[in-house]
Parts: sequence; C-alpha cells; structure tokens
Amino acid sequence: MSEFNIDNIMERAQSPLLKSPSYKMIALRVPVVFPGQTSHFDLSRDKSLLAVERANAEKEPIFLAAQRSSAQSNPQPKDIYTVGVLAKIQQIIKLPNDTARILVTATDRMRIEEYVSSAPYFEVLLTPFPLLEEESTELTAVRRAIKDQLVVYGKLEHKVPKENLAGLHSDDAEKFVAAAAQYLFDKDDARQALLEKESQYQQFETIYARLVNVCEIMAVEKKIALKVRESVDKNQKEYYLREQIKAIHDELGEGEEERETLLKRAEEKKLPAYAMEKLTKELNRMDKMSQTSPEAGVIRTYLEWMLDLPWNEMSEENPDLTRAQEILDEDHYGLDKVKERIVEYLAVHRLNGSLKAPILCFVGPPGVGKTSVVTSIARAAGRKLVQMSLGGVRDEAEIRGHRRTYVGALPGRILSGMKTVGVANPVFLLDEIDKMSSDFRGDPASAMLEVLDPNQNNQFKDHYLEIPYDLSKTMFVATANTLDSIPAPLLDRMEIIELSGYTYDEKLQIAKRYLLPKQLAANGMSAENVAVGDDVMMDIISLYTRESGVRNLEREIAAVIRKLAVKVVVANDKTLAFDVQRSDLKDYLGVPRFKADKKAAKDHTGRVTGLAWTRVGGVTLNIEAVLIEGGKGDITLTGNMGDVMKESARTALSLVRSRADKYGIDRDKFSKYDIHIHIPEGATPKDGPSAGITLATALLSALSGLKVRGNVAMTGEITLLGDVLAIGGLKEKSLAAFRSGVKTLIIPAENEKDIADLPAEVTEHIRLVSADTIDTVFDTAIVKKSKKTAQGGV
Repeated sequence: MSEFNIDNIMERAQSPLLKSPSYKMIALRVPVVFPGQTSHFDLSRDKSLLAVERANAEKEPIFLAAQRSSAQSNPQPKDIYTVGVLAKIQQIIKLPNDTARILVTATDRMRIEEYVSSAPYFEVLLTPFPLLEEESTELTAVRRAIKDQLVVYGKLEHKVPKENLAGLHSDDAEKFVAAAAQYLFDKDDARQALLEKESQYQQFETIYARLVNVCEIMAVEKKIALKVRESVDKNQKEYYLREQIKAIHDELGEGEEERETLLKRAEEKKLPAYAMEKLTKELNRMDKMSQTSPEAGVIRTYLEWMLDLPWNEMSEENPDLTRAQEILDEDHYGLDKVKERIVEYLAVHRLNGSLKAPILCFVGPPGVGKTSVVTSIARAAGRKLVQMSLGGVRDEAEIRGHRRTYVGALPGRILSGMKTVGVANPVFLLDEIDKMSSDFRGDPASAMLEVLDPNQNNQFKDHYLEIPYDLSKTMFVATANTLDSIPAPLLDRMEIIELSGYTYDEKLQIAKRYLLPKQLAANGMSAENVAVGDDVMMDIISLYTRESGVRNLEREIAAVIRKLAVKVVVANDKTLAFDVQRSDLKDYLGVPRFKADKKAAKDHTGRVTGLAWTRVGGVTLNIEAVLIEGGKGDITLTGNMGDVMKESARTALSLVRSRADKYGIDRDKFSKYDIHIHIPEGATPKDGPSAGITLATALLSALSGLKVRGNVAMTGEITLLGDVLAIGGLKEKSLAAFRSGVKTLIIPAENEKDIADLPAEVTEHIRLVSADTIDTVFDTAIVKKSKKTAQGGV
C-alpha cells in the first residue's frame, strides 16, 4: 500500500479545486463516500438538485456529507455530519419525476467550518482534514495483520464475486479504505466513524477489528450450516433450508426480538385485556413454529392487523357549536333538518361525553347532497371521515370478513375502514345502503344489523379478528334513495332524515353560491370576468333541467363555462369579460329541453293530471280514459301498471258506477261500452294506490262527458265507499305540480299535517284543497255544465 505525506495533502488542498471561499453541499442518505472513490447516486430533493446544477455550471467541486438519519426528508445542519468529502462532478443524468443521477469522484476529506447558507441549497466554508500519516512500527504491524486476515476472509466469503473484492487487496491506501467501508461495514454510522479517524493507523486498526469480527461471524455461520446439514437427510432440501434459517435466527436471537417488539407495540396501544390475552396466545403458537412456515405467516399477519387497528386513538372533536353551524352553512344551502340534528348531537355530546354516536340515514333522490353533507358533518364535528360504498355488495364477508381458515383471509370492510382512518371515533359513511343485495354467500344487510345497533356494536365481532371490537364511538351515517329495499329490522336501527327535492329558489341559491364558483375554478375562469344573472340561471334551471337534485344543473352550468373558456383561448385574452344573457343559452346549451310556457293546460274529457313519487323525486302522471262503443262493459288497463294500481282502477270504476245517478251517467254505458284506461310512457313501470282519486276522476269524466280542469292535479288513495286516504311523498309531488304549472292541488285531508313542510314556492303559487271524500275531488276538478247546456241548448 502506498504512503502519503502531509505535504502532498496540503498541496492538494491548495489546488485550483479548493480556491473557492465556499462550496455547495449535498446531504446524502446513501452510504458514506470516501476519498478516491468514484460513485453514483440519485437525487430528488430540490435543494440537492439545485446545488448540483449550480456547482456544475460554475465548474466547482461539490461537498458531500452524510445525514445522521436517512429518514430525515428535510435535514437541518444539526442533522448532518461535519466531516465529508469534496468531489468532482463527472456526469449528470436527468431521470423522470424530477430526479437526477450524478457520477462523482471524491478527492479530499474536509470538515465543515461554517454554514454560509441553508437556502436555496446548503453552502459551507470548509477546512482541510487530511490524515496524519506518521510512519510507525504499529502501522506496519497492523498492515501485516490485515493482509493475513484477508486470506482468512477470502476463504470464508463466497457470496461476493472475487473481482468485486479487488479493492481490499489494493496497495493504494484510499482505495483500500473505501473498499473496506463498502464490504466490511454494514452501518452508515460505522462508515462515518471510519471516515472521521484522524490518522491512517486508526483507520487501519478499525478495519482490522471489523475484519476479525466479520470472519468470526462467517465461521459461526459455516458451523451452523454444517450442523444442520449433518442432522437431516441430504435429499430433504426444503427442510434443510428451513432448519438452517431457524438455526440462524436462534443464534442471533431474532425470534425473541420480534416477540418483544410486538408486545411493546401492544402495551403502547393499551389493548383491552381480552385482546392482550389473544395476542399472547397467538405469539406462543408462533414461537413453536418455523419462522418460514405458512402458518407462522398467517399468525404474523393477524397480529399486525390487531396492532394496526385503532383501539383507543381518538380525534379531537370540535366543541364550538357556533363554528360547527358555520361549517355546515358554508358547505350546503338548506338541509335544515340535517344541520339541526348534527348540532343537537354535538350539544348533547358536550354535556355527556359518554353519549353513544347516532346512526343516521339520509334518504332522498339523487343529487340533493346526501353524500357531500356527510363530509361537512365530519368537518363540523372535528372527526375524520371514512367512506364505504355498499352498492352491489352481496357477500356477508364484505362486512364481517373471512375466517382465518381461508387462504388470503382478511377482515371485512368495516375494520379495514377503521384501520385506514386510524381513530376509533370517525364519521363512517355507508353510501347507498339501499342497494345491497344477497345471494348464496349470505345477506350483508343482516350483518349490518350488528354494526348499526348501538346496543351491540360495542362488541362487534369480525370473523377474521375473532374478538370484540368497539364501534360505539363511531358515528355511522347511511345514505339511500329509497327505503323500500331496506329490510325492516335494519331500518328500525337507523334514524331516518328525509332530504326531498329542491325548489327553484333553492336551486338558484345553490347555483349562485356553490355550483357556479366551483365550475369557474374547475375550468380556469375568473369569477370577476363572468356574470350570470338570476334570470339566466333560472332559465337554465327551468328550461334545461327537470330533476329533484342539482347534478344536471351543475353539468349545464359547466357546459356554459366551457363555451366561454373556448372563446378566451381563441382570443388569447384572459381578461375577456362575459355577461351571459338569456338569448345566449340557445347557442351554449342548444334548444330548451322543457317547455317554458306555464299557462294552464286546456280542459279535457277523460284526461286528469295525477302525481307520482319516484326515486329521483316527484313527477306528473297523465291518466286517460275513453269509452269504446259496441263493447260489453270490459275494462282494459295499459301503460305498464302494477297490480296495486290495477286494483285501484277497478275500485275507482265500482265507485263511479255506484254514483252514476248522482252525476247523470247513463247506466247502459257500463254494459254497452268498453272502458280503456291508459297512462302514457308505457316503458316506465307504475304502481301504488295514490292514483286512486285520479283514476276515479278520469272515469267519471269519460262516462259523464264532463271536462276536467286542466290546471288541477291530484293525489290520494280511494276506497270503495269514496273516502280519500293519506299518501306519502307529498313534498316531492307538490314540487312536481309546481314545476308543471298546476294552479290547484287536491290532497287527502289526512295529509294536512304535511303542508307545513311544503316549500313556500308551492304554498304561495298553488291552491291546496284538502279532500276527505271523493265528492270534494269531483266538485273541485270537474267543470260543471252551464244551465244552457244542461237544458239541451245548442
């Protein structure tokens, strides 16, 4: 090995490479670099990339220093070792994702004297830190000892190719030290300590001690391999490999280390006593198995799952009710019942910290904000949110998980969500709970009974976990479009809050406050340069959408903004201002999809406007009835009616027939004419009893020849004796009547209690008539004959 003297070192320190008063520096995560070593590494930090680019542009060397911890993503001076190497940049290769690979050759060992700057990159003042190379008997002795020990090392080391170890036999001191650091030292702090040694003798002495230690470990490994090989049949290769690994783990004590680590994590998590007992039992089972056996892997995965679940971790809740109300109002317009219920819960929870979280279910047509309001609830309550979509779920294991006897078994989506969110008191959204189904794999709705029962979910048992898990602190919120498909036991466990459709005024406010600003931002337009008046927005609402929610309205607004964005790009002028007028809508959105004329329809004989409730809100339902001469009194029902609606039609016919004399109907018509009742839009299934009074009115009109007022709509179930019974979905049906321009709405008298919940738009523009018998319905809807007509005048 060559010898260096201090004069050579100082001469290099005064070389042109070292004339700069300060140097750019890179803090390295990768192993320590030594003088004389050529190495490459990847850079991703902006600070490091900029330092390399500047140093390369200025043809300066760069200083490389190792971090004390590779986990530090933004190291400060205190996190960086003070001794490193000055290196010449040989090559820079740009890589994807804003990274670069650089090739450097380290030249001199230096020490940081002072940090000149830490931004935008590290810049430091350096002082040379050469090795003291005093020639001595000890140095000569340690060199010979290393040479002899390398012979032993070469006989034991068979994993690294011989050509890779050539540096260990080099006569160049720098190359030898660099190679020894790479192949003999496996920890960065040990490499750094080697770099910081003051003399060549200290470096060689450290290398010799490590070399002896490595050779002893390799000798023990060889001994273990021999012992295992002798104890098993040579043909049992698989068993031999497992026994060898087990012996190595026993020798190093790694199995015990893993056990201690898991127990320490369990203590930190403060697991319940029953969970701790289960964990200890599984650990004892795993200790008796080979570490590489499949069963040990299953147990290890189970233990990791148990320790990853949040048992006592809680998010800090928001105690300020005023702030919670502000957050709810910021995110959503209207939805007063939802907001009131959440504020009530927060208030009671503040007074009684042990209150069980409510199980809420928001029911309403698509697009009214059921799912988005849950995000606001989590924000208002100061809780984390986890979402689980139940649409199409048909396997019970999706909820409760699989038993560990199955290959690849995992917990259900409830516990998976809890693990993801990391706290025991999140807001848990169960989206589309009405769209679960069942098959031969089980009924997930039945599995949800335990999850959504406040008296049971503190002991929820997942098939995989096998021990109780407390869900009582979780606020479960479900959403659904309809309650019809939700099993009664599951429905009974939830607090139902109905979100009905929006009125025109509500849609206008939502569009102005939320949808328009959102689409302007999404399409890169400035709110200052785009003006959309209330009259224009109302035209979009009434002429281009007909829905309970606002999803289509948002799409139409987005279409208008995109057209404006095209004009901005074509004109290449971002300051271009727009004032959208009603006349522009035809160019932006095309021909209106719905009629704007809200004048009352003409009076007709045999045609009545009814109302129906659907999953997307209320709709109008035109029912038509005609007489066919030369018949036998048969009744034909078309329009895709369900069984209940068909029974309502026959009931209505019997009712009208029983009152034929009162309304001047010739009884021969019931035997000499056939009656045909039709409901247009035959592709749409229709069912339910609420069209009873509508069917009766249509039959009375057709049989008597009296016209029905065109500006009247009605809804209500009819009995055989003429009583009008209550119906559901009055708000949605009244909104449908309002949208279609109806002036008078006939409702059952039993539904008068629901009038208070109707929007102001409906009660201000529509006359509501309560009917307890069919006579009130006929008197309101049927156009009476004039005296002249009644007397047979022309």
